[in-house]
Amino acid sequence: MKFLDAPPRFLFFTGKGGVGKTSIACAAAIHLARAGRTVLLVSTDPASNVGQVFGLTIGNTITDVAAAPGLSALEIDPEQAADAYRERIVGPVRGLLPEKELASITEQLSRSCTTEIASFNEFTALLTDHDTVAGFDHVLFDTAPTGHTIRLLQLPGSWTDFLNDGKGDASCLGPMSGLEKQRSIYADAVAALADPQRTRRVLVARAQRAALAEIARTHTELADIGLSHQHLVINGLLPEPEDGDELAAAIHRREQAALAELPAALTGLPLDRVQLKATNMVGIRALESLFTHADSIAAPATTAPMSEVPNASLSALIDELADADHGLIMCMGKGGVGKTTLAAAIAVALTQRGHQVHLTTTDPAAHLTDTLAGNLDGLQVSRIDPAVATAQYRDRVLATKGAALDEQGRATLAEDLASPCTEEVAVFQAFSRVIHESRRKFVVVDTAPTGHTLLLLDATGSYHREIARQMGDNTNFTTPLMRLQNPHETKVLLVTLAETTPRLEAEGLQADLQRAGIEPWAWVVNNSLTVAHPTSQLLRRRAATEHSEIDAITAAHHRIAVVPMLATEPVGVDALAAIVEPARTVPVN
Repeated sequence: MKFLDAPPRFLFFTGKGGVGKTSIACAAAIHLARAGRTVLLVSTDPASNVGQVFGLTIGNTITDVAAAPGLSALEIDPEQAADAYRERIVGPVRGLLPEKELASITEQLSRSCTTEIASFNEFTALLTDHDTVAGFDHVLFDTAPTGHTIRLLQLPGSWTDFLNDGKGDASCLGPMSGLEKQRSIYADAVAALADPQRTRRVLVARAQRAALAEIARTHTELADIGLSHQHLVINGLLPEPEDGDELAAAIHRREQAALAELPAALTGLPLDRVQLKATNMVGIRALESLFTHADSIAAPATTAPMSEVPNASLSALIDELADADHGLIMCMGKGGVGKTTLAAAIAVALTQRGHQVHLTTTDPAAHLTDTLAGNLDGLQVSRIDPAVATAQYRDRVLATKGAALDEQGRATLAEDLASPCTEEVAVFQAFSRVIHESRRKFVVVDTAPTGHTLLLLDATGSYHREIARQMGDNTNFTTPLMRLQNPHETKVLLVTLAETTPRLEAEGLQADLQRAGIEPWAWVVNNSLTVAHPTSQLLRRRAATEHSEIDAITAAHHRIAVVPMLATEPVGVDALAAIVEPARTVPVN
């Protein structure tokens, strides 16, 4: 692997959800540890899978991976980081300040922005705190899907600019924190990220048009903030099939076509190709085989007839949804499971059934318009763009709250609104307007990958608690969270693949939603090889690994749909409609 030649101290693995960042990062960490290096593998994804991959409970403390001497791992848990962060600020003044003032400080530090800042500080400490990482030759960062990661990598610069330029109240940094110290730490983090002798970024993608387009945008956005030293890894390439399977041949052709049309921005980068394996990348033995041409684990027998799955069509779910004439439909799940495609397919199907539909996304790395690739009467498409939402929010606050202030007050307000925390508030408000719109039409939401979505729901819960506190008992009010909790107003579809990690992540997301009072409505298993009935030996071996996952899902959930793997990428209105109506097959290229 070229990206492992003379590796620097810090390596970042980023890319679209579901492309295999965690597998590549874990395999690279094992490779370096086997070469005698001491390695710390860090996950910055709020929905980290590193512990599942190694079969360990890791969490917010550095944990040795016993099966790979020299390797340790750490998952930055946002909630644990936020708790520790609050205690570092409140603890020293507890007993010294009046209870009312302590309560005010605690309230300031209870917002979702604090959670992000706490995780961000853990991240910058690893880049700059030599005591924490002093014993490690390499620190590898397995990051959250692209949009979340770009924001993480932008934050050192954003906070440095805010502290250098602003004089407002950076309340999320805490009233007792030393801003000079923060300024120095963030500046050191910026320097470490920009230094190619210390840091290398590894862009991971699949040979798919959308994934390559997203990684090209990531390349450009990172280069624009001075992070230009990058490598490219294409993961999960299907070898040229030799057994006449039409599905395998079509997938191989479309992957090779995507590589032949590699976006120009990526063509100059050092490139590694990693072949698709028959087994899931879980466990040390499987990961050690990732950079080889062999599978190290015996695959299931492939001579037996393919198992059948229950008759569970997406069309039946949509018929049930269409019984109403409005409502909020949210597609949630791990990155890369196909939320965008399924959200678009559902929106197209509802529109073709005569409904007014608004299809939108909260994913910072969204590609809805690329997936839809056209227009349909009755279907409105939008995106909650963090930058646009933030600019609109700032203008609105200055025009309302700022209108009654004098010049100095408006200047202070404008400086406060320059805080990176403003984006969280602005995105939440835009999301709230979408929820409200679903009272009179269908609104289908393609959400960001799990971790980012949980932060958005956390902001929704914080807002609900604040409104409830202000309104008091015996007062009627409705918050966005209450609409999400109402099964007559909101239908949550958990999207997964028939693979261990996405299924477990969806189970975890369901538990998180239930704790917030939101009950998922249905599960959708996407891209199933089992129902596509391949004849290729490699694809049949992968299909055999799906059975236990589908069995687990059907046993635990009564309303499901299973969508087959398609020969062509479902792009365009007709192709999206074909997902819902399997009889309308898409021609194989």
